[in-house]
Amino acid sequence: MSLPYTSVHVKLVEVNGSKLLGVEIELPNAPPLIVLRGNRGFIMCGYLDIKVADKLGLVAGRVVGVSSVDELLDKEIVEASSKAIELGIKPGVKVKEVINVL
Repeated sequence: MSLPYTSVHVKLVEVNGSKLLGVEIELPNAPPLIVLRGNRGFIMCGYLDIKVADKLGLVAGRVVGVSSVDELLDKEIVEASSKAIELGIKPGVKVKEVINVL
């Protein structure tokens, strides 16, 4: 079955010896949905709600203005869950600086 206007790209991302899973989901007439998943948590794009991640007790950070996993790595975190902040994943820190925590 083929879904119109939809393409999913999954890639293994390796930074400083840490391996993570990157997912890019193309959306119709909109920027893609981007998620970078590690063993403990994830970094998500602006589409997703940090309050929900916090409510579920997840380690999560949020960035905005990205259209690929590669761009996400260079962005600063704008919002983070309580669990993420405890681990040093906090606003103002670049994603690639906290890869080892994810």
